[in-house]
Amino acid sequence: MKQMKIALVIEYLDETRGGAETSTAQFARHLGAMGCRVTVFTRSSPANTTGVDCRLVPAASWFRYRRTLKFSRAVDAMLVDHDFDLVHAITPCMTADVYEPRGGTVPETVARNLALQPPGFRRALKQFANRFNLKQQSMLKLERRLLTRNPPPVVIALSDYVCRQLRDHYNLDSSCIRKIFNGVDAAEVSAAQHDEYRRRIRDQFGIADSDVVALLVGHNFKLKGVAPWITALHRIVEGQSIPIHTLIAGKSNPRPYHRLARRLGVADRVHFAGPVSPIEPFYHAADVLVHPTYYDPCSRTVLEAMLHGLPCVTTRFNGAAEIIENGVTGRILDTPDDIKSLAESVVDLLQPHYRANLQNRRPQLVRQLSMKRHAEEVFHLYQELLSGCARTK
Repeated sequence: MKQMKIALVIEYLDETRGGAETSTAQFARHLGAMGCRVTVFTRSSPANTTGVDCRLVPAASWFRYRRTLKFSRAVDAMLVDHDFDLVHAITPCMTADVYEPRGGTVPETVARNLALQPPGFRRALKQFANRFNLKQQSMLKLERRLLTRNPPPVVIALSDYVCRQLRDHYNLDSSCIRKIFNGVDAAEVSAAQHDEYRRRIRDQFGIADSDVVALLVGHNFKLKGVAPWITALHRIVEGQSIPIHTLIAGKSNPRPYHRLARRLGVADRVHFAGPVSPIEPFYHAADVLVHPTYYDPCSRTVLEAMLHGLPCVTTRFNGAAEIIENGVTGRILDTPDDIKSLAESVVDLLQPHYRANLQNRRPQLVRQLSMKRHAEEVFHLYQELLSGCARTK
C-alpha cells in the first residue's frame, strides 16, 4: 500500500502552550506510528518529533494580529504545487482539505470570552471593543473565508458541542462535518507508583494524606473558572467540616486569585503549582477534578482525569461533558457562575460510588478516550476522502 503523505498545519506546536498544541503533537506521532508520512507546517517544533517531519514557516510581524494571517498565507504559498495526499489544517488555511478547529470555532471563542464579563455595561463595552480587535477580526475573517469556500473542507468536530458551533455560526451542512471525539495519551500506573505520586505531591504542598484535594488544571485561570471555584471553596469550608484543599496548576497570573483567597479566608487551602509537566502525578494526588470552565471545545484535562479515576465537575460549555454521566461519573453545571451548585457538586463527588463507577467503566474509557483511537478514526476519514466517498456520509 502506498504511504499516505499528510501535511498538518498548525501555527504553534509547542506543547507548553496548551491543550490544542499538546493534542496535535500526540496526534501527529500516532499518525506517524500508523505509517503515514506526516509533515507539520508550523512556527515552532515539538520536543518529540518521532515519525514526524517539521517544516518551519517564517511569519514574523511587528503586529500581533498579522502573524496568524501571514502564517496562513505563507503555508498556502508553500503548498501551491504540493505532492501531499491531503492537507489537514488546525490553523485555518485555504489549501485545507480537512479543517480541525481544536480550539473550537472563532465566533464561539469570542462569544464565550464575552461571557466572562458580567451582564450590563461592562459586557456591552467589551462587545463594542471587540469590533476594533484586529487579531480577533482577522481570525473571524480567515475562518469564515475557509468555511464558506466552495467546496468547503471536511471539518472534524471534537465533540457534539463543536458540531453545534459549526451549524449555528456557519450553517455548515452535516455532510461537511465529521465528529471524531477528542483523545488523550494516558500511561498505565501501578498501585505503588500511584501511592508514590500521591505522597510526593501532597508532601510538596504540606497536605495530609487524610485531607481532600480538589485539582484544577488550566492555563487561562479566568476562562477556566478559578475565581468561581475559590468562591465555592469558601462556601464548602463555611458550611462543611471537610478538611479540603485545592491544587491549581497552570500558566497564568495567580496574584488576583491569591488576593481573592485571602479575602475569603481560604488562602491556606489554595495552592498554586504553576505550569506543571508532567501533570499525571497531580491526578494521583487528587480526589476530585474541578473544571468550571466558561469555554472548552473538549477539555483534555477532564478526559485525563477520568482515565485516572477522578470524578469531575465541569460545565455544559465544555465538549468533554458529553462523556460524563451526570450524577454517575461526575457532575455537569449549567454555568460556572452557579457557586452554590459548584460547591454542592464537589462535596457530592467525594462519595465513593463515583470512583467505583469510573473504575468499573475504565476498560471502556481507555479505548473511548485514547488518542490512538482518535488518530485511527481520522485515518479512516483520510481514506474516505481519497476514495471520494467522505461527503456522502
